[in-house]
Amino acid sequence: MKLIEKYNVPGPRYTSYPTVPYWDNPPSALDWRNLVKQSFDAHNDEDGVSIYIHLPYCESLCTFCGCTTRITVNHAVEKPYIEALLAEWKLYIDLFGRKPNIKELHLGGGTPTFFSSENLSHLINGIKELSQFDQNAELSFEANPNSTTYNHLQTLRDLGFERVSLGIQDFDPIVQKTINRVQSFNQVKLVTDWARGLGYKSINYDLVYGLPHQTTKSIETTIDLVNLLRPDRIAFYSYAHVPWVKPGQRSFTEKDLPEGKDKHAMYALGKSMLISAGYLEIGMDHFALPDEELTRAFRAGKMHRNFMGYTTQPSKLMIGLGVSAIGDSWTAFGQNVKEVEKYLEVLNKGAFPIFRGHILSKEDLMIRKLILDIMCHFKADLTDLKKTTLANNLSLLSELEHDNLLVLSPNEIRITKEGKPYVRNICMAFDQRLMAKAPSTQIFSMTV
Repeated sequence: MKLIEKYNVPGPRYTSYPTVPYWDNPPSALDWRNLVKQSFDAHNDEDGVSIYIHLPYCESLCTFCGCTTRITVNHAVEKPYIEALLAEWKLYIDLFGRKPNIKELHLGGGTPTFFSSENLSHLINGIKELSQFDQNAELSFEANPNSTTYNHLQTLRDLGFERVSLGIQDFDPIVQKTINRVQSFNQVKLVTDWARGLGYKSINYDLVYGLPHQTTKSIETTIDLVNLLRPDRIAFYSYAHVPWVKPGQRSFTEKDLPEGKDKHAMYALGKSMLISAGYLEIGMDHFALPDEELTRAFRAGKMHRNFMGYTTQPSKLMIGLGVSAIGDSWTAFGQNVKEVEKYLEVLNKGAFPIFRGHILSKEDLMIRKLILDIMCHFKADLTDLKKTTLANNLSLLSELEHDNLLVLSPNEIRITKEGKPYVRNICMAFDQRLMAKAPSTQIFSMTV
């Protein structure tokens, strides 16, 4: 428990490096176009292109959620938004000058299944008309079990989707009511059975620990029920309490949240139960069955991580479409405007809706690669780093090594079994920007 007390500090989740609060070298509109085009020309033929499409609409607010959402029951918003998405994609197609080779496409939200199956079909077919999809392309989407119909699953399966991720969080009724996400085990089972019957080859469940009123008993019950359904992948991650960013989280207080040793006990119990059930730990907070494709990629050292999460597709160019979506040219990040009205307005003018971003320096790129390797492989090569002034950071690892969280050899860092829950803390030891300018107020969630 001393380690928890020692390392439970605010820290980034490192979905990017530099992390968003430290983006300080924004690309101009021309810079962004040039950097994306350069990345496309360099990587399209071999690595292909990934697409993330953000569908922000939900009929009700899940109060634990940290995503960019728009709450409405008015489904007339669907068509204008999809037309804007297709207009944005056309801007990128014109920039590329030829059809891109799509290796990966993911629909995130919000609630993608807020949209009718007909409108989702129109969106995907519109993307396909202007693109070439690789024969091994991975198409996936996030789904709320309460709003996902058989027709949704059938339509998307017919369009080539083979992966679906269901947001479960916790099956405890008290927890569900508190976070305003009430869904029964039977509803989750129904959607899971439909997906399997339609031939989806991978089903993921999102589970969250550290939620209000959650206990080790509710974690145990939830994972017992999850094991009955046997999803192929499981994301078991810590609730990020950031009410200064997401006011909906103020519907409960810090007093309702498990902290410190209690929260860690939930993680330790859940992890132990998943491993006992035959799941393997592959990357931070992620578990998968031994024959799952992501597991095979992890074992082969080919697993990749981007703003969509862990993936088998190591694309160097990711295009983000939609409100708040982040694009990644590998050497730069660009994020779209966060308001639906502004997004529609910019697209109507025929402009890219990027409003902020960051062009990476050579040092940024080196640290980005190192952190990515730690997150994906639990190890990293230090050879290049030791040739630079960043070698001074190695002294910061001595205490982590003393606590048996990592093993440091002359040219490699390797995370131990005990160190895996503290991956974020280990990555922080390489975060030059965080060390140079520590935030004056809390801007990150707690690491444990």
